[in-house]
Amino acid sequence: MSIKVEQALVLPPEAYAPIPDDAADGGVSNIGTRLFVGRTDELAELEEAFTRPGEVVVHAVHGLGGVGKSALAARWAARRHEKVRWWITVDDAGVDAVDAGMGSLARALQPGLAGMPAELQTERAVTWLATHDDWLLVLDNVEEPGHIHPLLDRMAVGRGRFLVTTRRATGWHDDATTIRLGVFNPADAVDLFTRILTHQGPRDADGADAVCEELGYLALAVRQAAAFCAETGTNPRAYLDMLARWPATMFAAEGGGSERTIARIWRLTLDRLDGIPLAGDILRILAWYAPDNIPRDLLQGLADPPQLAAAIGRLAAYSMITDNHDGTLSVHRLVQALARTPDPSDPHRLPEAIDHARGQATACLADSFPADVGRPETWPRCRALLPHTDSLTRHHSAAHDTAHTAYALDRAAAYRIGQGALAPTIPALRRALAAQERVSGGDHPDTLHSRNNLAYAYRQAGDLDRAIALHERTLAERERVLGEDHPDTLQTLNLLAGAYRMAGGLDRAIPLYKRALAERERVLGGDHPDTLHTRNNLAYAYREAGDLDRAIALHERTLADSERVLGEDHPDTLHSRNLLAYAYREAGDLDRAIPLHERTLAEREQVLGEVHPDTLHTRNNLAYAYRMAGDLDRAIALHERTLAEREQVLGEVHPDTLHTRNNLAHAYREAGDLDRAIALHERTLADSERVLGEDHPDTLHTRNNLAHAYREAGDVDRAIALYERTLADSERALSPGHPLIAKVRANLERARFT
Repeated sequence: MSIKVEQALVLPPEAYAPIPDDAADGGVSNIGTRLFVGRTDELAELEEAFTRPGEVVVHAVHGLGGVGKSALAARWAARRHEKVRWWITVDDAGVDAVDAGMGSLARALQPGLAGMPAELQTERAVTWLATHDDWLLVLDNVEEPGHIHPLLDRMAVGRGRFLVTTRRATGWHDDATTIRLGVFNPADAVDLFTRILTHQGPRDADGADAVCEELGYLALAVRQAAAFCAETGTNPRAYLDMLARWPATMFAAEGGGSERTIARIWRLTLDRLDGIPLAGDILRILAWYAPDNIPRDLLQGLADPPQLAAAIGRLAAYSMITDNHDGTLSVHRLVQALARTPDPSDPHRLPEAIDHARGQATACLADSFPADVGRPETWPRCRALLPHTDSLTRHHSAAHDTAHTAYALDRAAAYRIGQGALAPTIPALRRALAAQERVSGGDHPDTLHSRNNLAYAYRQAGDLDRAIALHERTLAERERVLGEDHPDTLQTLNLLAGAYRMAGGLDRAIPLYKRALAERERVLGGDHPDTLHTRNNLAYAYREAGDLDRAIALHERTLADSERVLGEDHPDTLHSRNLLAYAYREAGDLDRAIPLHERTLAEREQVLGEVHPDTLHTRNNLAYAYRMAGDLDRAIALHERTLAEREQVLGEVHPDTLHTRNNLAHAYREAGDLDRAIALHERTLADSERVLGEDHPDTLHTRNNLAHAYREAGDVDRAIALYERTLADSERALSPGHPLIAKVRANLERARFT
């Protein structure tokens, strides 16, 4: 039996000697240069962060993968003066990568260590750094603070510099000061793209700005796209088209031969979050919303609060999302685009997971919309949700719409109608109706509800022919499916009467209002709020038909019932009081109209607030009554105040704002200030044509008013031309009996004989 004798490891003498103090006198660096643009503020911030003398300074640059952290660090380090400037790429190898990097530094300082054990090389480099002060270490792409703790702990008595780049936004408070790196500004992104594209010579750069915008000005994405275009001869416009048609392929494209593609970098990040599956779910859900100001509470039903907070915290820690600390979250638009692009080879982007996330995003949004979007207290919430509804429905086809999609579209459109933003509502409601018909069937109550709302949108947009036709169809279907007495059927009956009234068809509107009133009295009772509402509508129609005695009697009865049933301060009661004052005014009974308007205004200010839309409505009516009474000073002052408040609360092009602007122009005209009157009428007409459309009844009224102002200013030819156009448009767009047609025709005749 033989015994094996271990041979002792024999090292040469230099293995036992420290690296000489003068080893770096000639300069030691492995930091190269690369194409770099912009970031002057960030470079200056880094320079300032490293000015503290006499101690180790550790500064971490954190941000989204691909944002340009490494490029910034390389640019800054390449311009530094330290004798030793060394770059170590850490990635997910962690401590092992740090040790290997330190070993390579040891060999650069003392080449004779090349054959020594790795542990010894690392120790030599650490010892040298700890006893010298003219050095800079860049630790690139550190996944966890713990990966560099062993090295930092050894440097406690040194005086060098560490620059760390990391996707981790948190966990550095014990180790480093931090700077968050954002995306390029647009000009620098285009500059970088163009330089890479034209590196080999002149190239077609048209559309470079659009590509950079689509990529969200993310540095790596801009580099990748520009290199792809340069290598393949693709112009920026064609690249945009390919990105839209084949996003998964383009996200994985390796422009410039780089292995650091967008898809790979973010997959590695999500791999780090595999222990928290909810984090991936949240990212895929957020991908469907607008990138900024996503209400955090949209996610509240996904998990218990502690789990949800932990998942959001981890995503924010790895810079995949930003917690804005105001109740909202943000996500880079390219992260979103990738997260909603299926890729069967990526476990984080499996098609079925993305489909599920889209459904969750839609359900979360639908559940968050207030049911009654007409109440001002719900408006901030509606405004916050609108961009996310628009984004969600823009990023998937109507074929994927669900009942939740239809509901979100419906509520968003209802809010917009109330705000006077009519243009986007009709396409949205058409899509909502199509979704309901496909999901629930043509006779489902939700489908009938969608059809009813679309008809109402047509009516508000002034497309009265379509509104009437669709209300008539909806009424017939609700009578068949729900029955003639169902509240929804009676609602459509009331709305159809209103559409007839707006079109000037009072001979059809009044009988329909009478029928709706009789049936609501029978089904709901004479004191039900819906019954009182219909009674007011019938009185309003009588007033428009010139039957002021019946109108006033019915308004007085409705007001008395509202006061008895609802109370004197109820908003519906105040509405009835406002309508009665309006009727008194139309009858020329200003002695009763003005005090009643003043009382209503005071009560609405007290109950609803001074800038509630209903309060502003009453203030506008009171100003109009002052004008009718010849008190132009009070009228103009009150109209000017109302206009300023409506512009502030509702916006400059809300229909109510345009109405007040029109009334103020009237008052200026009656006061003899025709220059101001004409300018204001012209502005109102331009806004009405743009916002409401050229054939909307309000637009036609405004055009008639402007022609009247031209005539009073002595510009008869211009007035006649505008009257003729208005008459032709009114006869084409409105019912034959509409009162505006007779008014414009009479004005035209007077102008011709002026």
